[in-house]
Amino acid sequence: MRNYEVIIVGGGHSGCEAAYVSAKMAGKVLLLTGGADSLGRMSCNPAVGGLAKGQIVKEIDALGGIMGTVADKSGIQFRLLNRSKGPAVRSTRIQCDRKLYETNMSKALSEIENIDIAEKMVTGIIVRNGRAVGVKCDGGEIIYGRTVILATGTFLNGLIHIGMKSYPAGRYNEKPAIGLTENLKSYGIKAGRLKTGTPPRIDGKSIDFDKCIIQKGEYPPPHFSKVVDVKGKVQLPCYLTYTNERTHRIIRGGLDRSPLFRGVIEGVGPRYCPSIEDKVVRFPDKVRHQLFLEPEGLDTDEIYINGFSSSLPEDIQYESMKTIPGLENVKMNRPGYAIEYDYFPSSQIKPTMESKIIENLYFAGQINGTSGYEEAAAQGLMAGINAILKLRGEPPFVLKRSESYIGVLIDDLTRLDIDEPYRMFTSRAEYRLLLREDNARERLSGYAFQLGLISKDEYDKTRNSQKRIERMINRLKGIFVLPAKISKVEKVRKDRENKLSLYYALKIPGIYEKDISKIDKEFAKLPLEMRKKVETEIKYSGYIKRELREIEKFSKIEEMRLDTNIDYREITGLKAEAIEKLNKFKPYTLGQGSRIAGVSPGDLSVLLVYLRRRREDDKMFPVKQS
Repeated sequence: MRNYEVIIVGGGHSGCEAAYVSAKMAGKVLLLTGGADSLGRMSCNPAVGGLAKGQIVKEIDALGGIMGTVADKSGIQFRLLNRSKGPAVRSTRIQCDRKLYETNMSKALSEIENIDIAEKMVTGIIVRNGRAVGVKCDGGEIIYGRTVILATGTFLNGLIHIGMKSYPAGRYNEKPAIGLTENLKSYGIKAGRLKTGTPPRIDGKSIDFDKCIIQKGEYPPPHFSKVVDVKGKVQLPCYLTYTNERTHRIIRGGLDRSPLFRGVIEGVGPRYCPSIEDKVVRFPDKVRHQLFLEPEGLDTDEIYINGFSSSLPEDIQYESMKTIPGLENVKMNRPGYAIEYDYFPSSQIKPTMESKIIENLYFAGQINGTSGYEEAAAQGLMAGINAILKLRGEPPFVLKRSESYIGVLIDDLTRLDIDEPYRMFTSRAEYRLLLREDNARERLSGYAFQLGLISKDEYDKTRNSQKRIERMINRLKGIFVLPAKISKVEKVRKDRENKLSLYYALKIPGIYEKDISKIDKEFAKLPLEMRKKVETEIKYSGYIKRELREIEKFSKIEEMRLDTNIDYREITGLKAEAIEKLNKFKPYTLGQGSRIAGVSPGDLSVLLVYLRRRREDDKMFPVKQS
């Protein structure tokens, strides 16, 4: 068998992304999965993106990852969420053909020659002298590799619940992974238990869509990747409907057989994506709950009921669905279910995704306590990159909160106590106006080029595009017109005699790129995407400058490196709570340490004094070097 540099356990979104980037960086990769035909399987909603998640996918794409490309190729509905709101919270969402997504993911991985894919269940990690050197498979086979990435999703001791019936499974009709949790615990790694769920799948032919509200895709379609042309894509509609008091009454009547309310389920579920029975109990005054009927693919009539996740008995699920407008004659293809699984609290990993306990062992995805395909893929990408960098003896790659949602995600994971499935929101990012979807490539393609994940031609295209935008912004500052030239300006501006610059005009509420395009031919020649970026940069320039000042203010402490081997008990002046938290999380930088709950400004001052005393130690250096 080949001598592998990276062994990846798990073929979900995290494992696929890790395999793709580590192989692109010329690593010899082995991807181990329970089913080679299920790579990138969407076990829950067949959609990629959404609020804050769309930003993550754009960043994955900018860094040379694969999720955005596969989503674009597999898309059957394309929408930009929050279009009416500010650019900081607009997010692309693509409804995908579930089977086509798997096919396209498999094809993308198979086209890279240094990836081997094998169907094997891993039961343990081989550790020598504190380092992971391989894996042990079901049946006793041992495979050696220089690094190991665990991306097991919901498979570790997975247990499915439907009513009071429970059975072992990693996903519906797929075997769980047994033995790996116990193996890792024997090395001192702490484990916990979480829960997630999925809704029933129903037959679209049994739905009366006339009783539902249609929700069509958008044209031109918003998308994630630069390499996929989505203009001519066939788009299928989704539909909106609602529960009602009859629905809620049936659900309440079945709570005596609910594993969630009978205490059968021990794992903590996602607070922001509760099951339908949880919603009915937690919000008794709410007369209805919104449901989306979403197609599973182009060649199937199966429909996914977004918002109706449930672990109630099959008969209760079925009877309650029949009370919903449009679903009176519904045919249920498969019931919803809850699944419990093992995870390892992410305080045990470094910002590189490497274990603090076992060297060369990396954790990525739901195994770290996160929820969502996009969060998982981002972690897989970072684990894959850092595994290769570690083998090369090169500095690690860690993104700051101020430059990406991925940076926010990993910073949160490595400094917070994660006791429920973590989900990304725009509100988690302090600098979200700088971390927009539309500038992900400008923010991150430089790193992708340095890492060898995109070509020089791709990088140059991004740089040239940004230069064109900057030149146009400066040009608009020097073009002056009378307010009468722009009818909208004339209505809001009292001074109608003095000219104003087109730059200033774009800052006025209600004036958009299309208004400037009508009076400036050069501006109108720019592609729409560039015109939109010019508009955003000008309209929000004041807020952007303020965020940049805040970043500059905190940049010094953000980049001060902390040795992860520090015993904070030896630093005089730190409070007891700060010592406990700092020793637990072992922050990578002073900035990260400053955000840990329990570390006060006074503790921060003590750490600054400590670092100044060790300034000559060579252990304080920037997180990344450009």
